[in-house]
Amino acid sequence: MSDQELFSPDLVFFDLEAAGRQEFFEKLAGRLAERELIQDSWLEAICEREKSYATGLSFPSVQVAIPHVDPEHIKRPYIAVIKPKTPIVFEAMAGMGDDVPAQLIVNLGVMRDGGQVAVLQKLMNIFMNEDYAAELIGITDAQGMVDAFGRLFEEVSAE
Repeated sequence: MSDQELFSPDLVFFDLEAAGRQEFFEKLAGRLAERELIQDSWLEAICEREKSYATGLSFPSVQVAIPHVDPEHIKRPYIAVIKPKTPIVFEAMAGMGDDVPAQLIVNLGVMRDGGQVAVLQKLMNIFMNEDYAAELIGITDAQGMVDAFGRLFEEVSAE
């Protein structure tokens, strides 16, 4: 399965609202569980991992969070993309700066060894490009988001 195949319109959410990370993860867990993508251990695992390894990243054009868990909490590989109506605050990755009000959240459910690192690197390259980041923030439909990520994954992997 290629990285692009991990994106799916039914895993792009524009309506997920939450007052904070805990509520966000609870709501996301419900949606992922409905699709039989995660183990029962996922919610506790992602909350704990986020406390130890924060995933908020601030780029010039976009504020992002890339939460993920270890593969044993995943049933099937996926990448969920959430563009909340109002940003959800995440702590900055590796203590780099202030909290990050994430406008775009990419939840990685990547199972293979080393797969998360490769996907994370591609995402970083996408978000560091101001044009790509602005394009993603402007998208308002699920298929458009899937198509854009698929194309951008191709473009950045070629760089």
